[in-house]
Amino acid sequence: MKIKVILGSLILFAGLSVQSHAGDPGASKGAGVRDIKVTSPARDQDLDVTVWYPAAASGDIVPVGADRIFQGTDAFADAPMRPGTYPLVVFSHGSGASIHKMAWLAGKLAGKGFIVAGPDHPGTTSGDSTPEDTPKLWQRTDDLSNVISALLADPDWGKVIAADRIGVLGFSLGGAAALELAGARADLEAYARYCETYPDMADCVWFAGGRGYRNREAIEVAKLDLRSVDKARFEQSNLDPRVRATVLVDPSLVLAFDEASLAGIRSSLHFINLGDPETVPASVKADRLAGLMPQATHSWIRDAVHFSFLPVCADGAHEFMQLVGETDTLCTDGSDRTRIELHEELERNVTDAFQRMLEAGN
Repeated sequence: MKIKVILGSLILFAGLSVQSHAGDPGASKGAGVRDIKVTSPARDQDLDVTVWYPAAASGDIVPVGADRIFQGTDAFADAPMRPGTYPLVVFSHGSGASIHKMAWLAGKLAGKGFIVAGPDHPGTTSGDSTPEDTPKLWQRTDDLSNVISALLADPDWGKVIAADRIGVLGFSLGGAAALELAGARADLEAYARYCETYPDMADCVWFAGGRGYRNREAIEVAKLDLRSVDKARFEQSNLDPRVRATVLVDPSLVLAFDEASLAGIRSSLHFINLGDPETVPASVKADRLAGLMPQATHSWIRDAVHFSFLPVCADGAHEFMQLVGETDTLCTDGSDRTRIELHEELERNVTDAFQRMLEAGN
């Protein structure tokens, strides 16, 4: 979770370059990208939402997510959509990151025939992230459901989305939110006991206080007592019955979900852990969790680590992180396999799961 320290302290999206191309093979195989606003009544503000979609491979190319640390992923900005009707996948990013950092995977899914839409979650996104906001999963689930509703109601998006084929994809804290959207309910006391048992886990270290971010400025934050979190909101059901398929990558809170609620989930789920059974941290190790649900599968991405889900690092990233005092190994993976190779396996794994669960073609 310390990823929020480095990502929160940088202006990540300054100066995206735009190039004009027609059918450039370097783009994400016909992935279009569009930034939109979605009003959130619950938050009383607009959400920044990015949508990737199957597009005609022409127009201006933008490297989405490029900054001093990570490479961007090319997509066609505001390109015309390819004719057809497509499944919708809503995407929830990890704590302290942003949806633009998920472009490497979202663009691939769009190229395979999915519309992928993800919000930046206020309070747990890059430059706006605090321990106090982190456990408020009910806000994240509302964001995701709100994006689904807004797109289905939109006269343009609504006519190209297959409303009966909706999935959700989540990474880390986004994985916990995705699981709640499928019907899981969290247990606040179990979460508090987890941090008492595993105080060195990244999320528990984050709750211990120190530094957070507001308006891209570092702020000092006090230790968070998890038992002070709104228990009723934390434990409420956030089920969205429109969701048919869920893919969860290293989901957080795996030791804090009510098992009875898991047994009642009837939609399809696929869990992915980044690493080997012996190396995945207890905070996200989901094989046992998957076994509690009637329609869940699980797989391992061998030799990966939690940060392998982040984009490929840019040239000079190591030196830049040293310059700003970042100690996390954001660019280091678990073996001789490159992050590009790990991403290729992840792309296949996620795409195959959604195609199977949503009965979607290429």
